[in-house]
This record gives sequence, structure tokens and C-alpha cells, in this order.
Amino acid sequence: MKKVLLTSALVLGMAAPAFAGAYSEPVIEPEIIVEDTVSSAHDILVPIMALIMFAAVAD
Repeated sequence: MKKVLLTSALVLGMAAPAFAGAYSEPVIEPEIIVEDTVSSAHDILVPIMALIMFAAVAD
């Protein structure tokens, strides 16, 4: 009887690490893309030209 208990304890002791962890999905960090922006005169030029054209038409 002692051999059966000793054997079962040994088997359970060796099987415990097999169930110690769970499956988890790998952590993938997103890539950060930094894009340099260049200031352009077109941002202000188009509204100014539109205002000049509306002023010319209104006169």
C-alpha cells in the first residue's frame, strides 16, 4: 500500500508543473510611425486668394 501511495504522490508531483501555466497570446507592441510635417504656405495662401477673388467679384 505504501508503494502505491508513494508512486501516486510521485506521479502527481511530476504532473503538477505541466499544468502550472495557461496559454496566453503573445504581446505585440504596435509600431509607432512618426512622420515629419513640413509647414507650407498653401495652408494660408488658398483662403487668402479666395478672399481676394470674392472681394474682386463683389466690387
